Amino acid sequence: MKKKSAYEDLQGNVRKLKTPDIEVWENQYADKPYVINIEVPEFSCICPKTGLPDYAFIRIEYSPDKYCIELKSLKMYTIFYRDIGIFHEHLTNRILDDFVRACKPRWAKIVTEFNPRGGIKTTVIREYKKQSM
Repeated sequence: MKKKSAYEDLQGNVRKLKTPDIEVWENQYADKPYVINIEVPEFSCICPKTGLPDYAFIRIEYSPDKYCIELKSLKMYTIFYRDIGIFHEHLTNRILDDFVRACKPRWAKIVTEFNPRGGIKTTVIREYKKQSM
């Protein structure tokens, strides 16, 4: 019989979290390919195993299409996670999913660099590219 992991059931509802909306505004230069870099140098969330805070530097790079991200709403979105227990990998995937859902960019990339915990530093990277029609 397989022993149950202490991590089981900690993240079962991560895709169902009710996060604040990320707002957008209409891009007047949608016909021009360009890149926007957003950095969140003081991100924090909670380790779901220990309950201790995790700190990260988050970098989002994207090429907008019809919409650009409204930064104040993105700030409120990231602040939401301060009290949420979430694994680094789940966080990175969730942020990119919500980001893409909000602004539907041509492409986007997120890099989350977490401060060392227990002598181990974690960096998670995920990319998105809009499918051609």
